Order: sequence, then structure tokens, then C-alpha cells
Amino acid sequence: MVTLSVIKADIGGYVGHSRSHPALLEKARAMLAIGQGKGLIIDFQVLACGDDLQLIMTHDRGDENVDIHKLAFDIFMACTELARELKLYGAGQDLLSEAFSGNIRGMGPGVAEMTIEERPSEPIIVFMADKTAAGAWNLPLYKMFADPFNTAGLVISETIHDGFDFEVQDVKGHSQITFSAPEEIYDMLMFLGAPSRFAVKRVFNHRTGEISAVSSTERLAEVAGKYVGKDDPVLSVRCQGNFPAVGEVLEPFAHPFLVEGWMRGSHHGPLMPVSFADANPSRFDGPPRVIAAGFQLAFGKLIGPVDMFNDPAFDEARRQSNYLADALRLMGPFEPHRLPLDEMEYTTMSGIMRRLEQRWQKL
Repeated sequence: MVTLSVIKADIGGYVGHSRSHPALLEKARAMLAIGQGKGLIIDFQVLACGDDLQLIMTHDRGDENVDIHKLAFDIFMACTELARELKLYGAGQDLLSEAFSGNIRGMGPGVAEMTIEERPSEPIIVFMADKTAAGAWNLPLYKMFADPFNTAGLVISETIHDGFDFEVQDVKGHSQITFSAPEEIYDMLMFLGAPSRFAVKRVFNHRTGEISAVSSTERLAEVAGKYVGKDDPVLSVRCQGNFPAVGEVLEPFAHPFLVEGWMRGSHHGPLMPVSFADANPSRFDGPPRVIAAGFQLAFGKLIGPVDMFNDPAFDEARRQSNYLADALRLMGPFEPHRLPLDEMEYTTMSGIMRRLEQRWQKL
């Protein structure tokens, strides 16, 4: 068995919230190499999406292993110290505590882990997003694993024709439920269509029970009790065989869709699929970006990454994203560009309401 752990954190932006400083990535690589030398991990990659540092690790210690999480925590702490020396913006933003408690989950960073039995050929795509929230994966996961107009294999492939099971979390109610597709698609869509509250955590092949995908569902504002940054989630998806093909997994991003996040985490914007080189949001601190790193897993080794969105086939999605960004920006502080009031509770809105409370008169 091999575990793929993807753990990310915003520990300092360069310049502002636009990108990650190369020195932070080098620091993370050096510390992961030490961990690899000690036999703690099998292999690793370090990437960045906007101002988020992404640690991709393989090991044989299972999900939520204390040593793996401590390694990630130590890296984030060391990179935070470096970010402070460089006076990077928001240094240590996602680290809500400087005392490790045995598990990095719930401390601010996003975590997506899966433990699998490696197949003869194991293609995996790791998606990483910036300037958006945990529920951003709801629509693409639905399309990958439940929509036959997106995934032809649901109709013509015997290995996935029976469908998939979706583990959905209520990130505000702190509960979860599992839906089977296609039988419960209509029930499931009632919840997936509200990504600010409900988020897909895991997907499983209905016939074999194998884990197919896992995402980070940590809501930073829910943990911190105030706005300190957006969640910037990660997602790992297995491809081919008992899972959708690589092209079916990428297809949902061929057309942009709106997600919450963007400037100050308080606006809707199009999720733009970009190459690694273009994952540096700047316009209005955006628009939101997503990158896709493709790997072949070989005895725990990460063969890759391949920059899956570095393809002119996604040029139209990028053009449409810019068009949608133009249209939304014209609305300024008005909904639906700005998030609805119940999603503004961690901003200045609650303070303004308290300050003006005595001036409101009953009709």
C-alpha cells in the first residue's frame, strides 16, 4: 500500500497575494529531501499555485500519520520564518497555531490524502487552486464521476458503468453523508449545488469500493472564526481503468464556472485553468486559478509532474474566463459578484451591522 499526501498552506505571498517566492520552494524541497533520506517518505514534489505552497508526498504510513503531518508542519514553520525575513505578505497566514498537536488537520493548512494499492499503471492528477474555497471541486467532481455527457465511460466502460459513491461533508454543520450515483443524483445535487456549505470529500468506485478521488475540505474561516484567507483547496484524482480516463478528468475545466473567493475571499469569479507558469493571479488578486499536475505512480515514486493544462485546447476556457471576469467586475460591490451577506460574516459586515444597529427602525 502507498499513501499520497497533498498538504498545502499559504505561508507568505510575493508580491502581495500573487505568487510564491522561489526561496520558499527551495527550502521546502531541501527539508523534504532530508525526510526522504531518513526513510520517512518515498518521494516528493513541491509546487506552487499562486501564493500557496504545495507539498506532494508519497509514503507507506497511511492517512493522518503523525510523522508525515509533523514534517509538513515543520516545513511550513521554517518557510514562514523565511517569509518573515523576506517580509513577504501574510507570512504564516494559514498556520493558526505554532504548536503541533499531532495532526495538521484543523490547524489551517489543506489536506488531501489517499491510501491505495498501486495498480500496474497508476495515473493520478493533482489539482491545486488559488483564490477560491473548498466547495470549488463540487461541480468538476460531479461531472467527472456522474455526468455521462462529460465522462463517456459511464455509458460505454464496464469498469465504471455502475457509477460512483460521493462522500459529502457539511462543513458548517460538521457532518457527512454518502450518495450513490446515478441512483441518488437528484438528492445529491441539492447539496452539491451549495458549495459554500457542502463539499465532496471523497469519491469511491461503486462496484469495487476503491477510492477514486479525495479533496481538502478545510474551511479556514470556520477554523479561525474570522477571515484570514481563502481555503485554496487541493484535489487528487485517480485515472483510467476503474476510474474516468485522464481526458474525462480534465474535461470539466474546458468551460469556466464560477467559484467563491477572488479579491479578499469575498467575490465570485471564474475558475481559470492555467499552466504552472501562469498560476500567478494578479488582476483584482485573481481571477481564481487552477493547475493540474499529472503523475504516473511507480512503486511509490512520483513520475512527473506533467503540466496538464499547458495545452492550447484550454485557450478557449481561459478566454471565456477573462470575459466572465470583465462582466463580473463591472458589478463592483453588488451581488452576485460580491458574495451574499451570509458569506460575509467573517468580514467587516458584522461590525458594521453592530455599529448601525440602533439606527434601524421597525417598519
